[in-house]
Formats: sequence, C-alpha cells, structure tokens
Amino acid sequence: MTVYFIGAGPGDPELITIKAQKLINACPVILYAGSLVPREIFVDVEDTAEKIIDTASIHLDEIIEHIVEANKAGKDVARVHSGDPSLYGAIGEQIRRLETLDIGYQIIPGVTATSASAAWLGKELTLSGVSQTIIMTRYEGKTPFPERERLPALAASGATLAIHLGVTRIHKIVEELIPFYGENCPIAVCYRTGWLDQDKVTGVLSDIVEKVRAKKFTRTSLILVGPVLGTDDFRDSYLYDEDKAHVYRPKVKPKKLRSVESSQAHPALKK
Repeated sequence: MTVYFIGAGPGDPELITIKAQKLINACPVILYAGSLVPREIFVDVEDTAEKIIDTASIHLDEIIEHIVEANKAGKDVARVHSGDPSLYGAIGEQIRRLETLDIGYQIIPGVTATSASAAWLGKELTLSGVSQTIIMTRYEGKTPFPERERLPALAASGATLAIHLGVTRIHKIVEELIPFYGENCPIAVCYRTGWLDQDKVTGVLSDIVEKVRAKKFTRTSLILVGPVLGTDDFRDSYLYDEDKAHVYRPKVKPKKLRSVESSQAHPALKK
C-alpha cells in the first residue's frame, strides 16, 4: 500500500501530468483538497473509485485516519494537492505521521502557480542581465518566520519574487519592497490562475494596492514582482548565440560562410 502525494497543478484540469492522472485513476481511495483542487480531474473515476473525500473541512488526524483505514485494507491512496505538493502543500506533517506509522509514500510533482501565472502573463521570469533568480516565499502571518527570510531580507537580493498567501497584506508588502525595487517596479497579482474565474491585475509598486482593492482580491492570489515583468532591455541567451560554441554546437561557422549562406537564401526569405 502506498500513499501518493499528487500535485494537481494550479486549477486547469488539463495542467495535470500524465503520471498524476494515471495514479488518480488507479487508486481506490482519493483524498483531495476541495477548496483548491478541481473536481473535474476525477471525472473518469467518479463511479469507480471506492472513496473520493474532500478534506477541506476535516483536520489532520481525520485525514490520517482515512489513510490508516486504507492501509489496513491494502488500498493505495491518492492524496491530491494543488500546484506542486512540495511547495506550501502542508505534506510535511502528513509524511511525518506516515513514517511513524511505517506507511509508504511517494510524491508526484505538479505544475506550480508560479509557472502557470508566468505563462498566463506571457513572461519569462529569468532574463539575461536582468534577473537569474526566482525566490518563492510567502508573507508572514500565523506561520512562524525565520528572521533571515523576512521580506526585506529577500528583497535585498533584487531577485524576481513570487509571493504566496499575501494579497490581504498587499499594502505592507509594497511598503517593504519599494526601498529595494523602487516605486516603478512592475508587479502582477494573479487570482486563481487556471480556474474559470481567474483574474489578474498588473501595475507598478506605487499603484498596485489601489488596483488590487478595486478587484477585491482577498485570497488564492500569487504576487509576482521584478523588473523582468516589464522590460525589453535584456541580452539574447548565450545558448543560441551564433558566435558562441558549446557542447551541443561545438563549432562556430566562419562569418564569411554565414554571409554567403545568407546571400543564397530563398527569395521568399529575403522579403
């Protein structure tokens, strides 16, 4: 018997991996976070799975009880989380319990909200000469926060930030970021990325609070911050530079040869 911690992606049922869907379809017991995971991903097993349980309204001990019951019966469990379960998935405490109970488990990764939101915005989050680092974090609240990871410490890097679970404190986030990024730094707030009611707002640090409040975003929003969201001033990738050789393209054509090839190009390509 195995418990599979499965990442269902950010909300779009089509953004689940093939492996994840196969495991969901094969497990007789399914426990899923109903407030964050679309029911549509269970469409193929609605009538065949023995149990499909929404865990949104139950606590950790009750979740473990369902797993223990399945373990006694030798039945695999699909424990389905949103996004990637290893990122803010609250699987750590479940795994700790399973290890104590000597119950086997595997983690099946999923598409993150950061990846899906960047795609929705049509942005690359790592641009040459602009930013090569993405910091995924959350804004401090009830969860204890190490001093070294508080937002000002992270902002000092100037990296692209992906801030989870902070939209209700957007005004505080902005106050803490402006000294490091400036008032004109681009920012995007993506609400329920991948869901039918997804919405987003873009702006700069100086005007985003007003825009977010106008949208009335109060939950399930990802905040992306950094110059990469609003610049065309970046270098082409070294990987595709015709003047640079690398392990997959060890030889560089002489400039004279490239010039001849260009002059012999098909007429339609010269237009």
